[in-house]
Amino acid sequence: MAEKKTGPVVKDVKSELVFTKQNYQLLLISIAIVAVGFILMMGTTGDIYDFRRTLLAPIVVLAGFAFGIYAILKK
Repeated sequence: MAEKKTGPVVKDVKSELVFTKQNYQLLLISIAIVAVGFILMMGTTGDIYDFRRTLLAPIVVLAGFAFGIYAILKK
C-alpha cells in the first residue's frame, strides 16, 4: 500500500500588533509633553539662568520621557 504524504500544516496566523490603540495614544501624548518641555527650554527672554529654562523645562522633558516609558510598558 502507498502511504499518503501530507504537506505542511498551515495554521491561521492572526496578524496582531504589538501595541494597542491606547499605547499609541499615550505615546503621542508623551511626545507632546517632551515637545512642550523643549519649547519651554527655548524661552523668549534673554536671561539664560531663568527658572523656566533651568528647572521647569528639564523636569517637564524628563516627565515626558517617563510617561513614554510607561506607555510602552503598559499592557
